[in-house]
Amino acid sequence: MEDAADSGIRLGSLCYVNDHVGFRGTIKSSPNDFVVIEINEQGQLVNKATDESLYNINNILPEPVNFAKKTKIDIKNVPFEGGPNQELDILTRCPEGDQNHHSGLENEDGTINDGTSKCEDEKADILGSFLDEKTNELLNQFACDVKEKLNCKTEQIRPSPEFSLGRILDKNQRASLHSAIRQTFPYLITVGKNSEILVKPNLEYKELCQLVSEEEAFGFFKFLDAKKENSKFTFKPDMNKDHRKAVHHFVNKKFGNLVETKSFSELNYKAANPNVVITVKFREKAYKHRKRSLLGCQEKKCIYTAFTLRKENLEMFEAVGFLAVKLGVIPSDFSYAGLKDKKAVTYQSMVVRKVTPERLKNIEKEIEKKRMSVFNIRSADDSLRLGQLKGNHFDIVIRNLTKQLNDSAHLKDRVLEAIENVKNQGFVNYYGPQRFGKGRKVHTDQIGLALLKSEMVKAIKLFFTPEDLDDPVNRAKKYFLQTEDAKGTHSLMPDFKVRERSVLESLHRFGITEEGCIQAWFSFPHSMRIFYIHAYSSKIWNEAVSYRLATYGLRVVEGDLVCLTGNVDDEHFPNSKVHLVTEEEESANIYAIHQVLLPVLGYNIQYPKNKVGQWYHEILSRDGLQTCRFKIPALKLNAPGCYRQILKHPHNLSYQLIEEHGTDAKTEGSSISEAALSLLISFDLDSSCYATVCLREMMKHDV
Repeated sequence: MEDAADSGIRLGSLCYVNDHVGFRGTIKSSPNDFVVIEINEQGQLVNKATDESLYNINNILPEPVNFAKKTKIDIKNVPFEGGPNQELDILTRCPEGDQNHHSGLENEDGTINDGTSKCEDEKADILGSFLDEKTNELLNQFACDVKEKLNCKTEQIRPSPEFSLGRILDKNQRASLHSAIRQTFPYLITVGKNSEILVKPNLEYKELCQLVSEEEAFGFFKFLDAKKENSKFTFKPDMNKDHRKAVHHFVNKKFGNLVETKSFSELNYKAANPNVVITVKFREKAYKHRKRSLLGCQEKKCIYTAFTLRKENLEMFEAVGFLAVKLGVIPSDFSYAGLKDKKAVTYQSMVVRKVTPERLKNIEKEIEKKRMSVFNIRSADDSLRLGQLKGNHFDIVIRNLTKQLNDSAHLKDRVLEAIENVKNQGFVNYYGPQRFGKGRKVHTDQIGLALLKSEMVKAIKLFFTPEDLDDPVNRAKKYFLQTEDAKGTHSLMPDFKVRERSVLESLHRFGITEEGCIQAWFSFPHSMRIFYIHAYSSKIWNEAVSYRLATYGLRVVEGDLVCLTGNVDDEHFPNSKVHLVTEEEESANIYAIHQVLLPVLGYNIQYPKNKVGQWYHEILSRDGLQTCRFKIPALKLNAPGCYRQILKHPHNLSYQLIEEHGTDAKTEGSSISEAALSLLISFDLDSSCYATVCLREMMKHDV
């Protein structure tokens, strides 16, 4: 976290939600005054959990109570996507196949399986073993409702419903569930989003059913999902050339990169016009590539080691860079659930690839001199993802407490009033100053904006913009901007600046051109590249919430976005859980301010339908992003966006007023000089919330 002066640059114009007076004090007098401990997804502090109790990333299912995040949807009131004139007249609950002809999977020996797969019972068993009884029942009901909806001839086709199976940490279990659901219900598709599995109607299934029978569509999609080598699928014989052409066109348009189609005449010489059948088989190159990939995965099964990292007064990316050098890997081999402050003592979970637990233990002594330590070292099955945590616990000491200027009240009363107000009413959920870097001249959001506009050279030069300080790092940056001599700058850049040196090595190799700068950005791990995009989105969100509160205050108004679920600890609400407030709902005061959300910019979000939504579009226009899709293919970056509550509350809050020398200031009858008071405060915050922002609301000044 940056100094107070730097914080003011980012937070000075932001507003408050409470009306108490506040107080002043000094934060981060030393790193030990600001302790941050990650809370893993099981609700455990990572510095206290033991090897046995720490979660195994790939071997734990969500708690059953959280497994089915969505209740049954009234499908009858939620039509499907598509054209306004399409009718669904092709699905029935118990399809009756043509008794004279067979369609289905054709195996290598020429035998044909009809629409039902041999492993259907196994797939059903998988669903039963992975899903609790209630979720399984809801899934089956959802599937039945979808089929009923597809049967309805009069319904227009609008946005489709979805059903959530909840978050599933184990990627192998997710893969099995994806396959089991698609094989059991081919008229459904599954979508993965941040470990959550969403089930939706398969609109391509519906489209194919307008060309062929339900039995054929059912069998085709089972064939497609099974991906069984050397298997074929044959549609029923068809004498209509135009119709066959339409089927060919559909299959090749939708799945042409995976399969190919051919027409063959049936061996029926008695017929004057022999029937013709369409056969589908997987493209050979697709299977060869898939086979090679599978063999490669088996031969190169990656090693993962999980551990808890403790660091003190150290930037996280610098810590990762140092560990990478000592272990002989690259920074992108490390994964983590969240970024942590610099000027603090922090504990967080990490996973490193291609490193054994023994090898990590061997460097324990070497990293101590860098104010780092590692413990709870154990084998893991997969990497961590950003956001894969429940939140963070904070133990903070605020020293040298004083009253605000011209405040005549007792200091103790002011402190207690401020804490209770924020505890009960919450704080504005701004992104904290560390989201934007500690530089005074250039912030990470400016680099993110340049990347979104595909201004790669400008982004690199912003990255190397020096501060007004005479030290080796800033001298090297100044030399680079003056000369564009990447090799010379590399020799001037101190060794501990791992990121800068990696970029300079790439620039020396590829040149300071658009393409060369793209290659240079790839010297950063994906989590670091996307960090700059998120920084820009976060800056806009901070400005948006200030505008929203200044315009409408704490009222919930027409056009606001609100969250319909009770669990609002996660930013990644699906669009189906985000509701647009109507005029009637505003009049009836149905929603509370803590339910109001604002979108974090991305390609998969909706905007409020009021002045705030207009403001978003004006800001994007101002920054030259009117047509931005928040996708940067050149850097393999996609920002879908999300929704963030405008207010948050601290949890498990406790506090104690103490003398500088440790005497409890709350002792009844004690007489203490106010200048000697310090505040020890502890609380938990949900992931992506900032303690400095919470303290800013309490103290009523930038910290």
